Amino acid sequence: MWIFDAESRHFLEVNQSAADLYGYSVEEFRSMSLNDIQPEEDVQRFLGKLHEPSKSPPSSWRQRTKSGRALDVEIAVHDIQYGGQTVQLAVLMDVTGRRELEEQLRQAQKMEAVGMLAGGVAHDFNNLLTIIHGYTQLILNNLPPGDPNRHSAEQVMKAGERAAGLTNQLLAFSRRQVLQLKILDLNRAISSVGVMLQRLIGEDIDLRLELRPDIGRVSADPSQLEQVLMNLVVNARDAMPQGGTLTIETANVDLDEAYAGRHITVKSGPYVLLAVSDTGSGMDEATKERLFEPFFTTKAPGKGTGLGLSTVFGIVKQCGGSVEVYSEPGQGSSVKIYLPRIEQAVPVEAESRRKHSSRGNETILLVEDDEMVRNLVRETLEREGYRVIGAGDPLEAQRSADAFRGKIQLLITDVVMPRISGKELAGILLQKRPAMKVLYMSGYTDSAIVNSGILQKEVAFLQKPFTPAALAGKVREVLENGKMLSAGE
Repeated sequence: MWIFDAESRHFLEVNQSAADLYGYSVEEFRSMSLNDIQPEEDVQRFLGKLHEPSKSPPSSWRQRTKSGRALDVEIAVHDIQYGGQTVQLAVLMDVTGRRELEEQLRQAQKMEAVGMLAGGVAHDFNNLLTIIHGYTQLILNNLPPGDPNRHSAEQVMKAGERAAGLTNQLLAFSRRQVLQLKILDLNRAISSVGVMLQRLIGEDIDLRLELRPDIGRVSADPSQLEQVLMNLVVNARDAMPQGGTLTIETANVDLDEAYAGRHITVKSGPYVLLAVSDTGSGMDEATKERLFEPFFTTKAPGKGTGLGLSTVFGIVKQCGGSVEVYSEPGQGSSVKIYLPRIEQAVPVEAESRRKHSSRGNETILLVEDDEMVRNLVRETLEREGYRVIGAGDPLEAQRSADAFRGKIQLLITDVVMPRISGKELAGILLQKRPAMKVLYMSGYTDSAIVNSGILQKEVAFLQKPFTPAALAGKVREVLENGKMLSAGE
């Protein structure tokens, strides 16, 4: 809640919930105005709505927090008496998470609609190709080897075969392919095509396989899984025209309810991760939003059909899995595929008790620009007994560290952040607090982060997404490790 003066636009009072939501202290809010959290044009429209009969602005407004993160809020405003004058009371609700889920739902519905269209077109077109192939073959059968028309007919046949390949990709995207599912060892499947993948990418790209030996099995079509790998590797190769490092990784992961709650198409449970990461040019947000749409490509005309990642999307979805892409311009990309794990897993309760057996009482400085992730990490660690100092960006983290007079045992920071990277932030803070340990986290895989030169191999690293149990266990591991893990080692 706010109490503010519509004439001066200044905040007169806010409650603690508002302070927590926006990242300012109550005292800071009292010296601020509406212009500090909204653009001028939005403030004018907001105040203009107060003079309408309903006294209520539109339901949703885009504002910004202290860290600069965009925030969607619904607001209801009422006139009240405060300090002998008529002022306004605003009651707000944070709907950022709901808006994000609504956008995911719209995207999922769009992909479903495009998939139905693509599948229908592919089905009908395959019928036409059957006719083209059949009659072309009949013609070829009746043409002698030296006939001048034979070459023309052969070219028609080759074009038809290429068209059939495209329609099969459309069927994969629309999830209408008939998959021959088998129980697979993902590591063995990757290793069996390793030589072929190396030939595919050329000598100027370093191919690294980081295959965890203890991963579970998955249910997938071997040939389709090979197609997924080849499409991802080709995309990674094209993103590194000057060479680089391409890493293929596997690991067991557990996606919890909190993670599934933020990703509308994901179910919680045990998965096997297949990650293909590169040190290439990366992608911006606009490109990532359209990444899986069929026929969307950033390549030059004639260099790609735009069906590679669409095919990956469809095959993985048909196997019951999900795909996520982490990428930043100039920072490379990580395409992470989660396939349901089929094995007798350790019960979650038993695993949690084992990992959470050692509670903490240390002070942790947490730096994460995504507020929802930051809140999840903070809540998890506070439940484990830690004192957490949260910061939404590196500059805020520096101020918080300077203001805190006690000992900070651990810095947990995202790797890729605006203006200052996690590695640079750690280097600055360690100058004043050399005994502090560092734990990095990122949506990129650890090998992708290391191979891109952002971090050293020996540093402590936690890959997103992670479960609360994995977070708590990793924090204890770093705190109890005798060797200091910092950015400089």
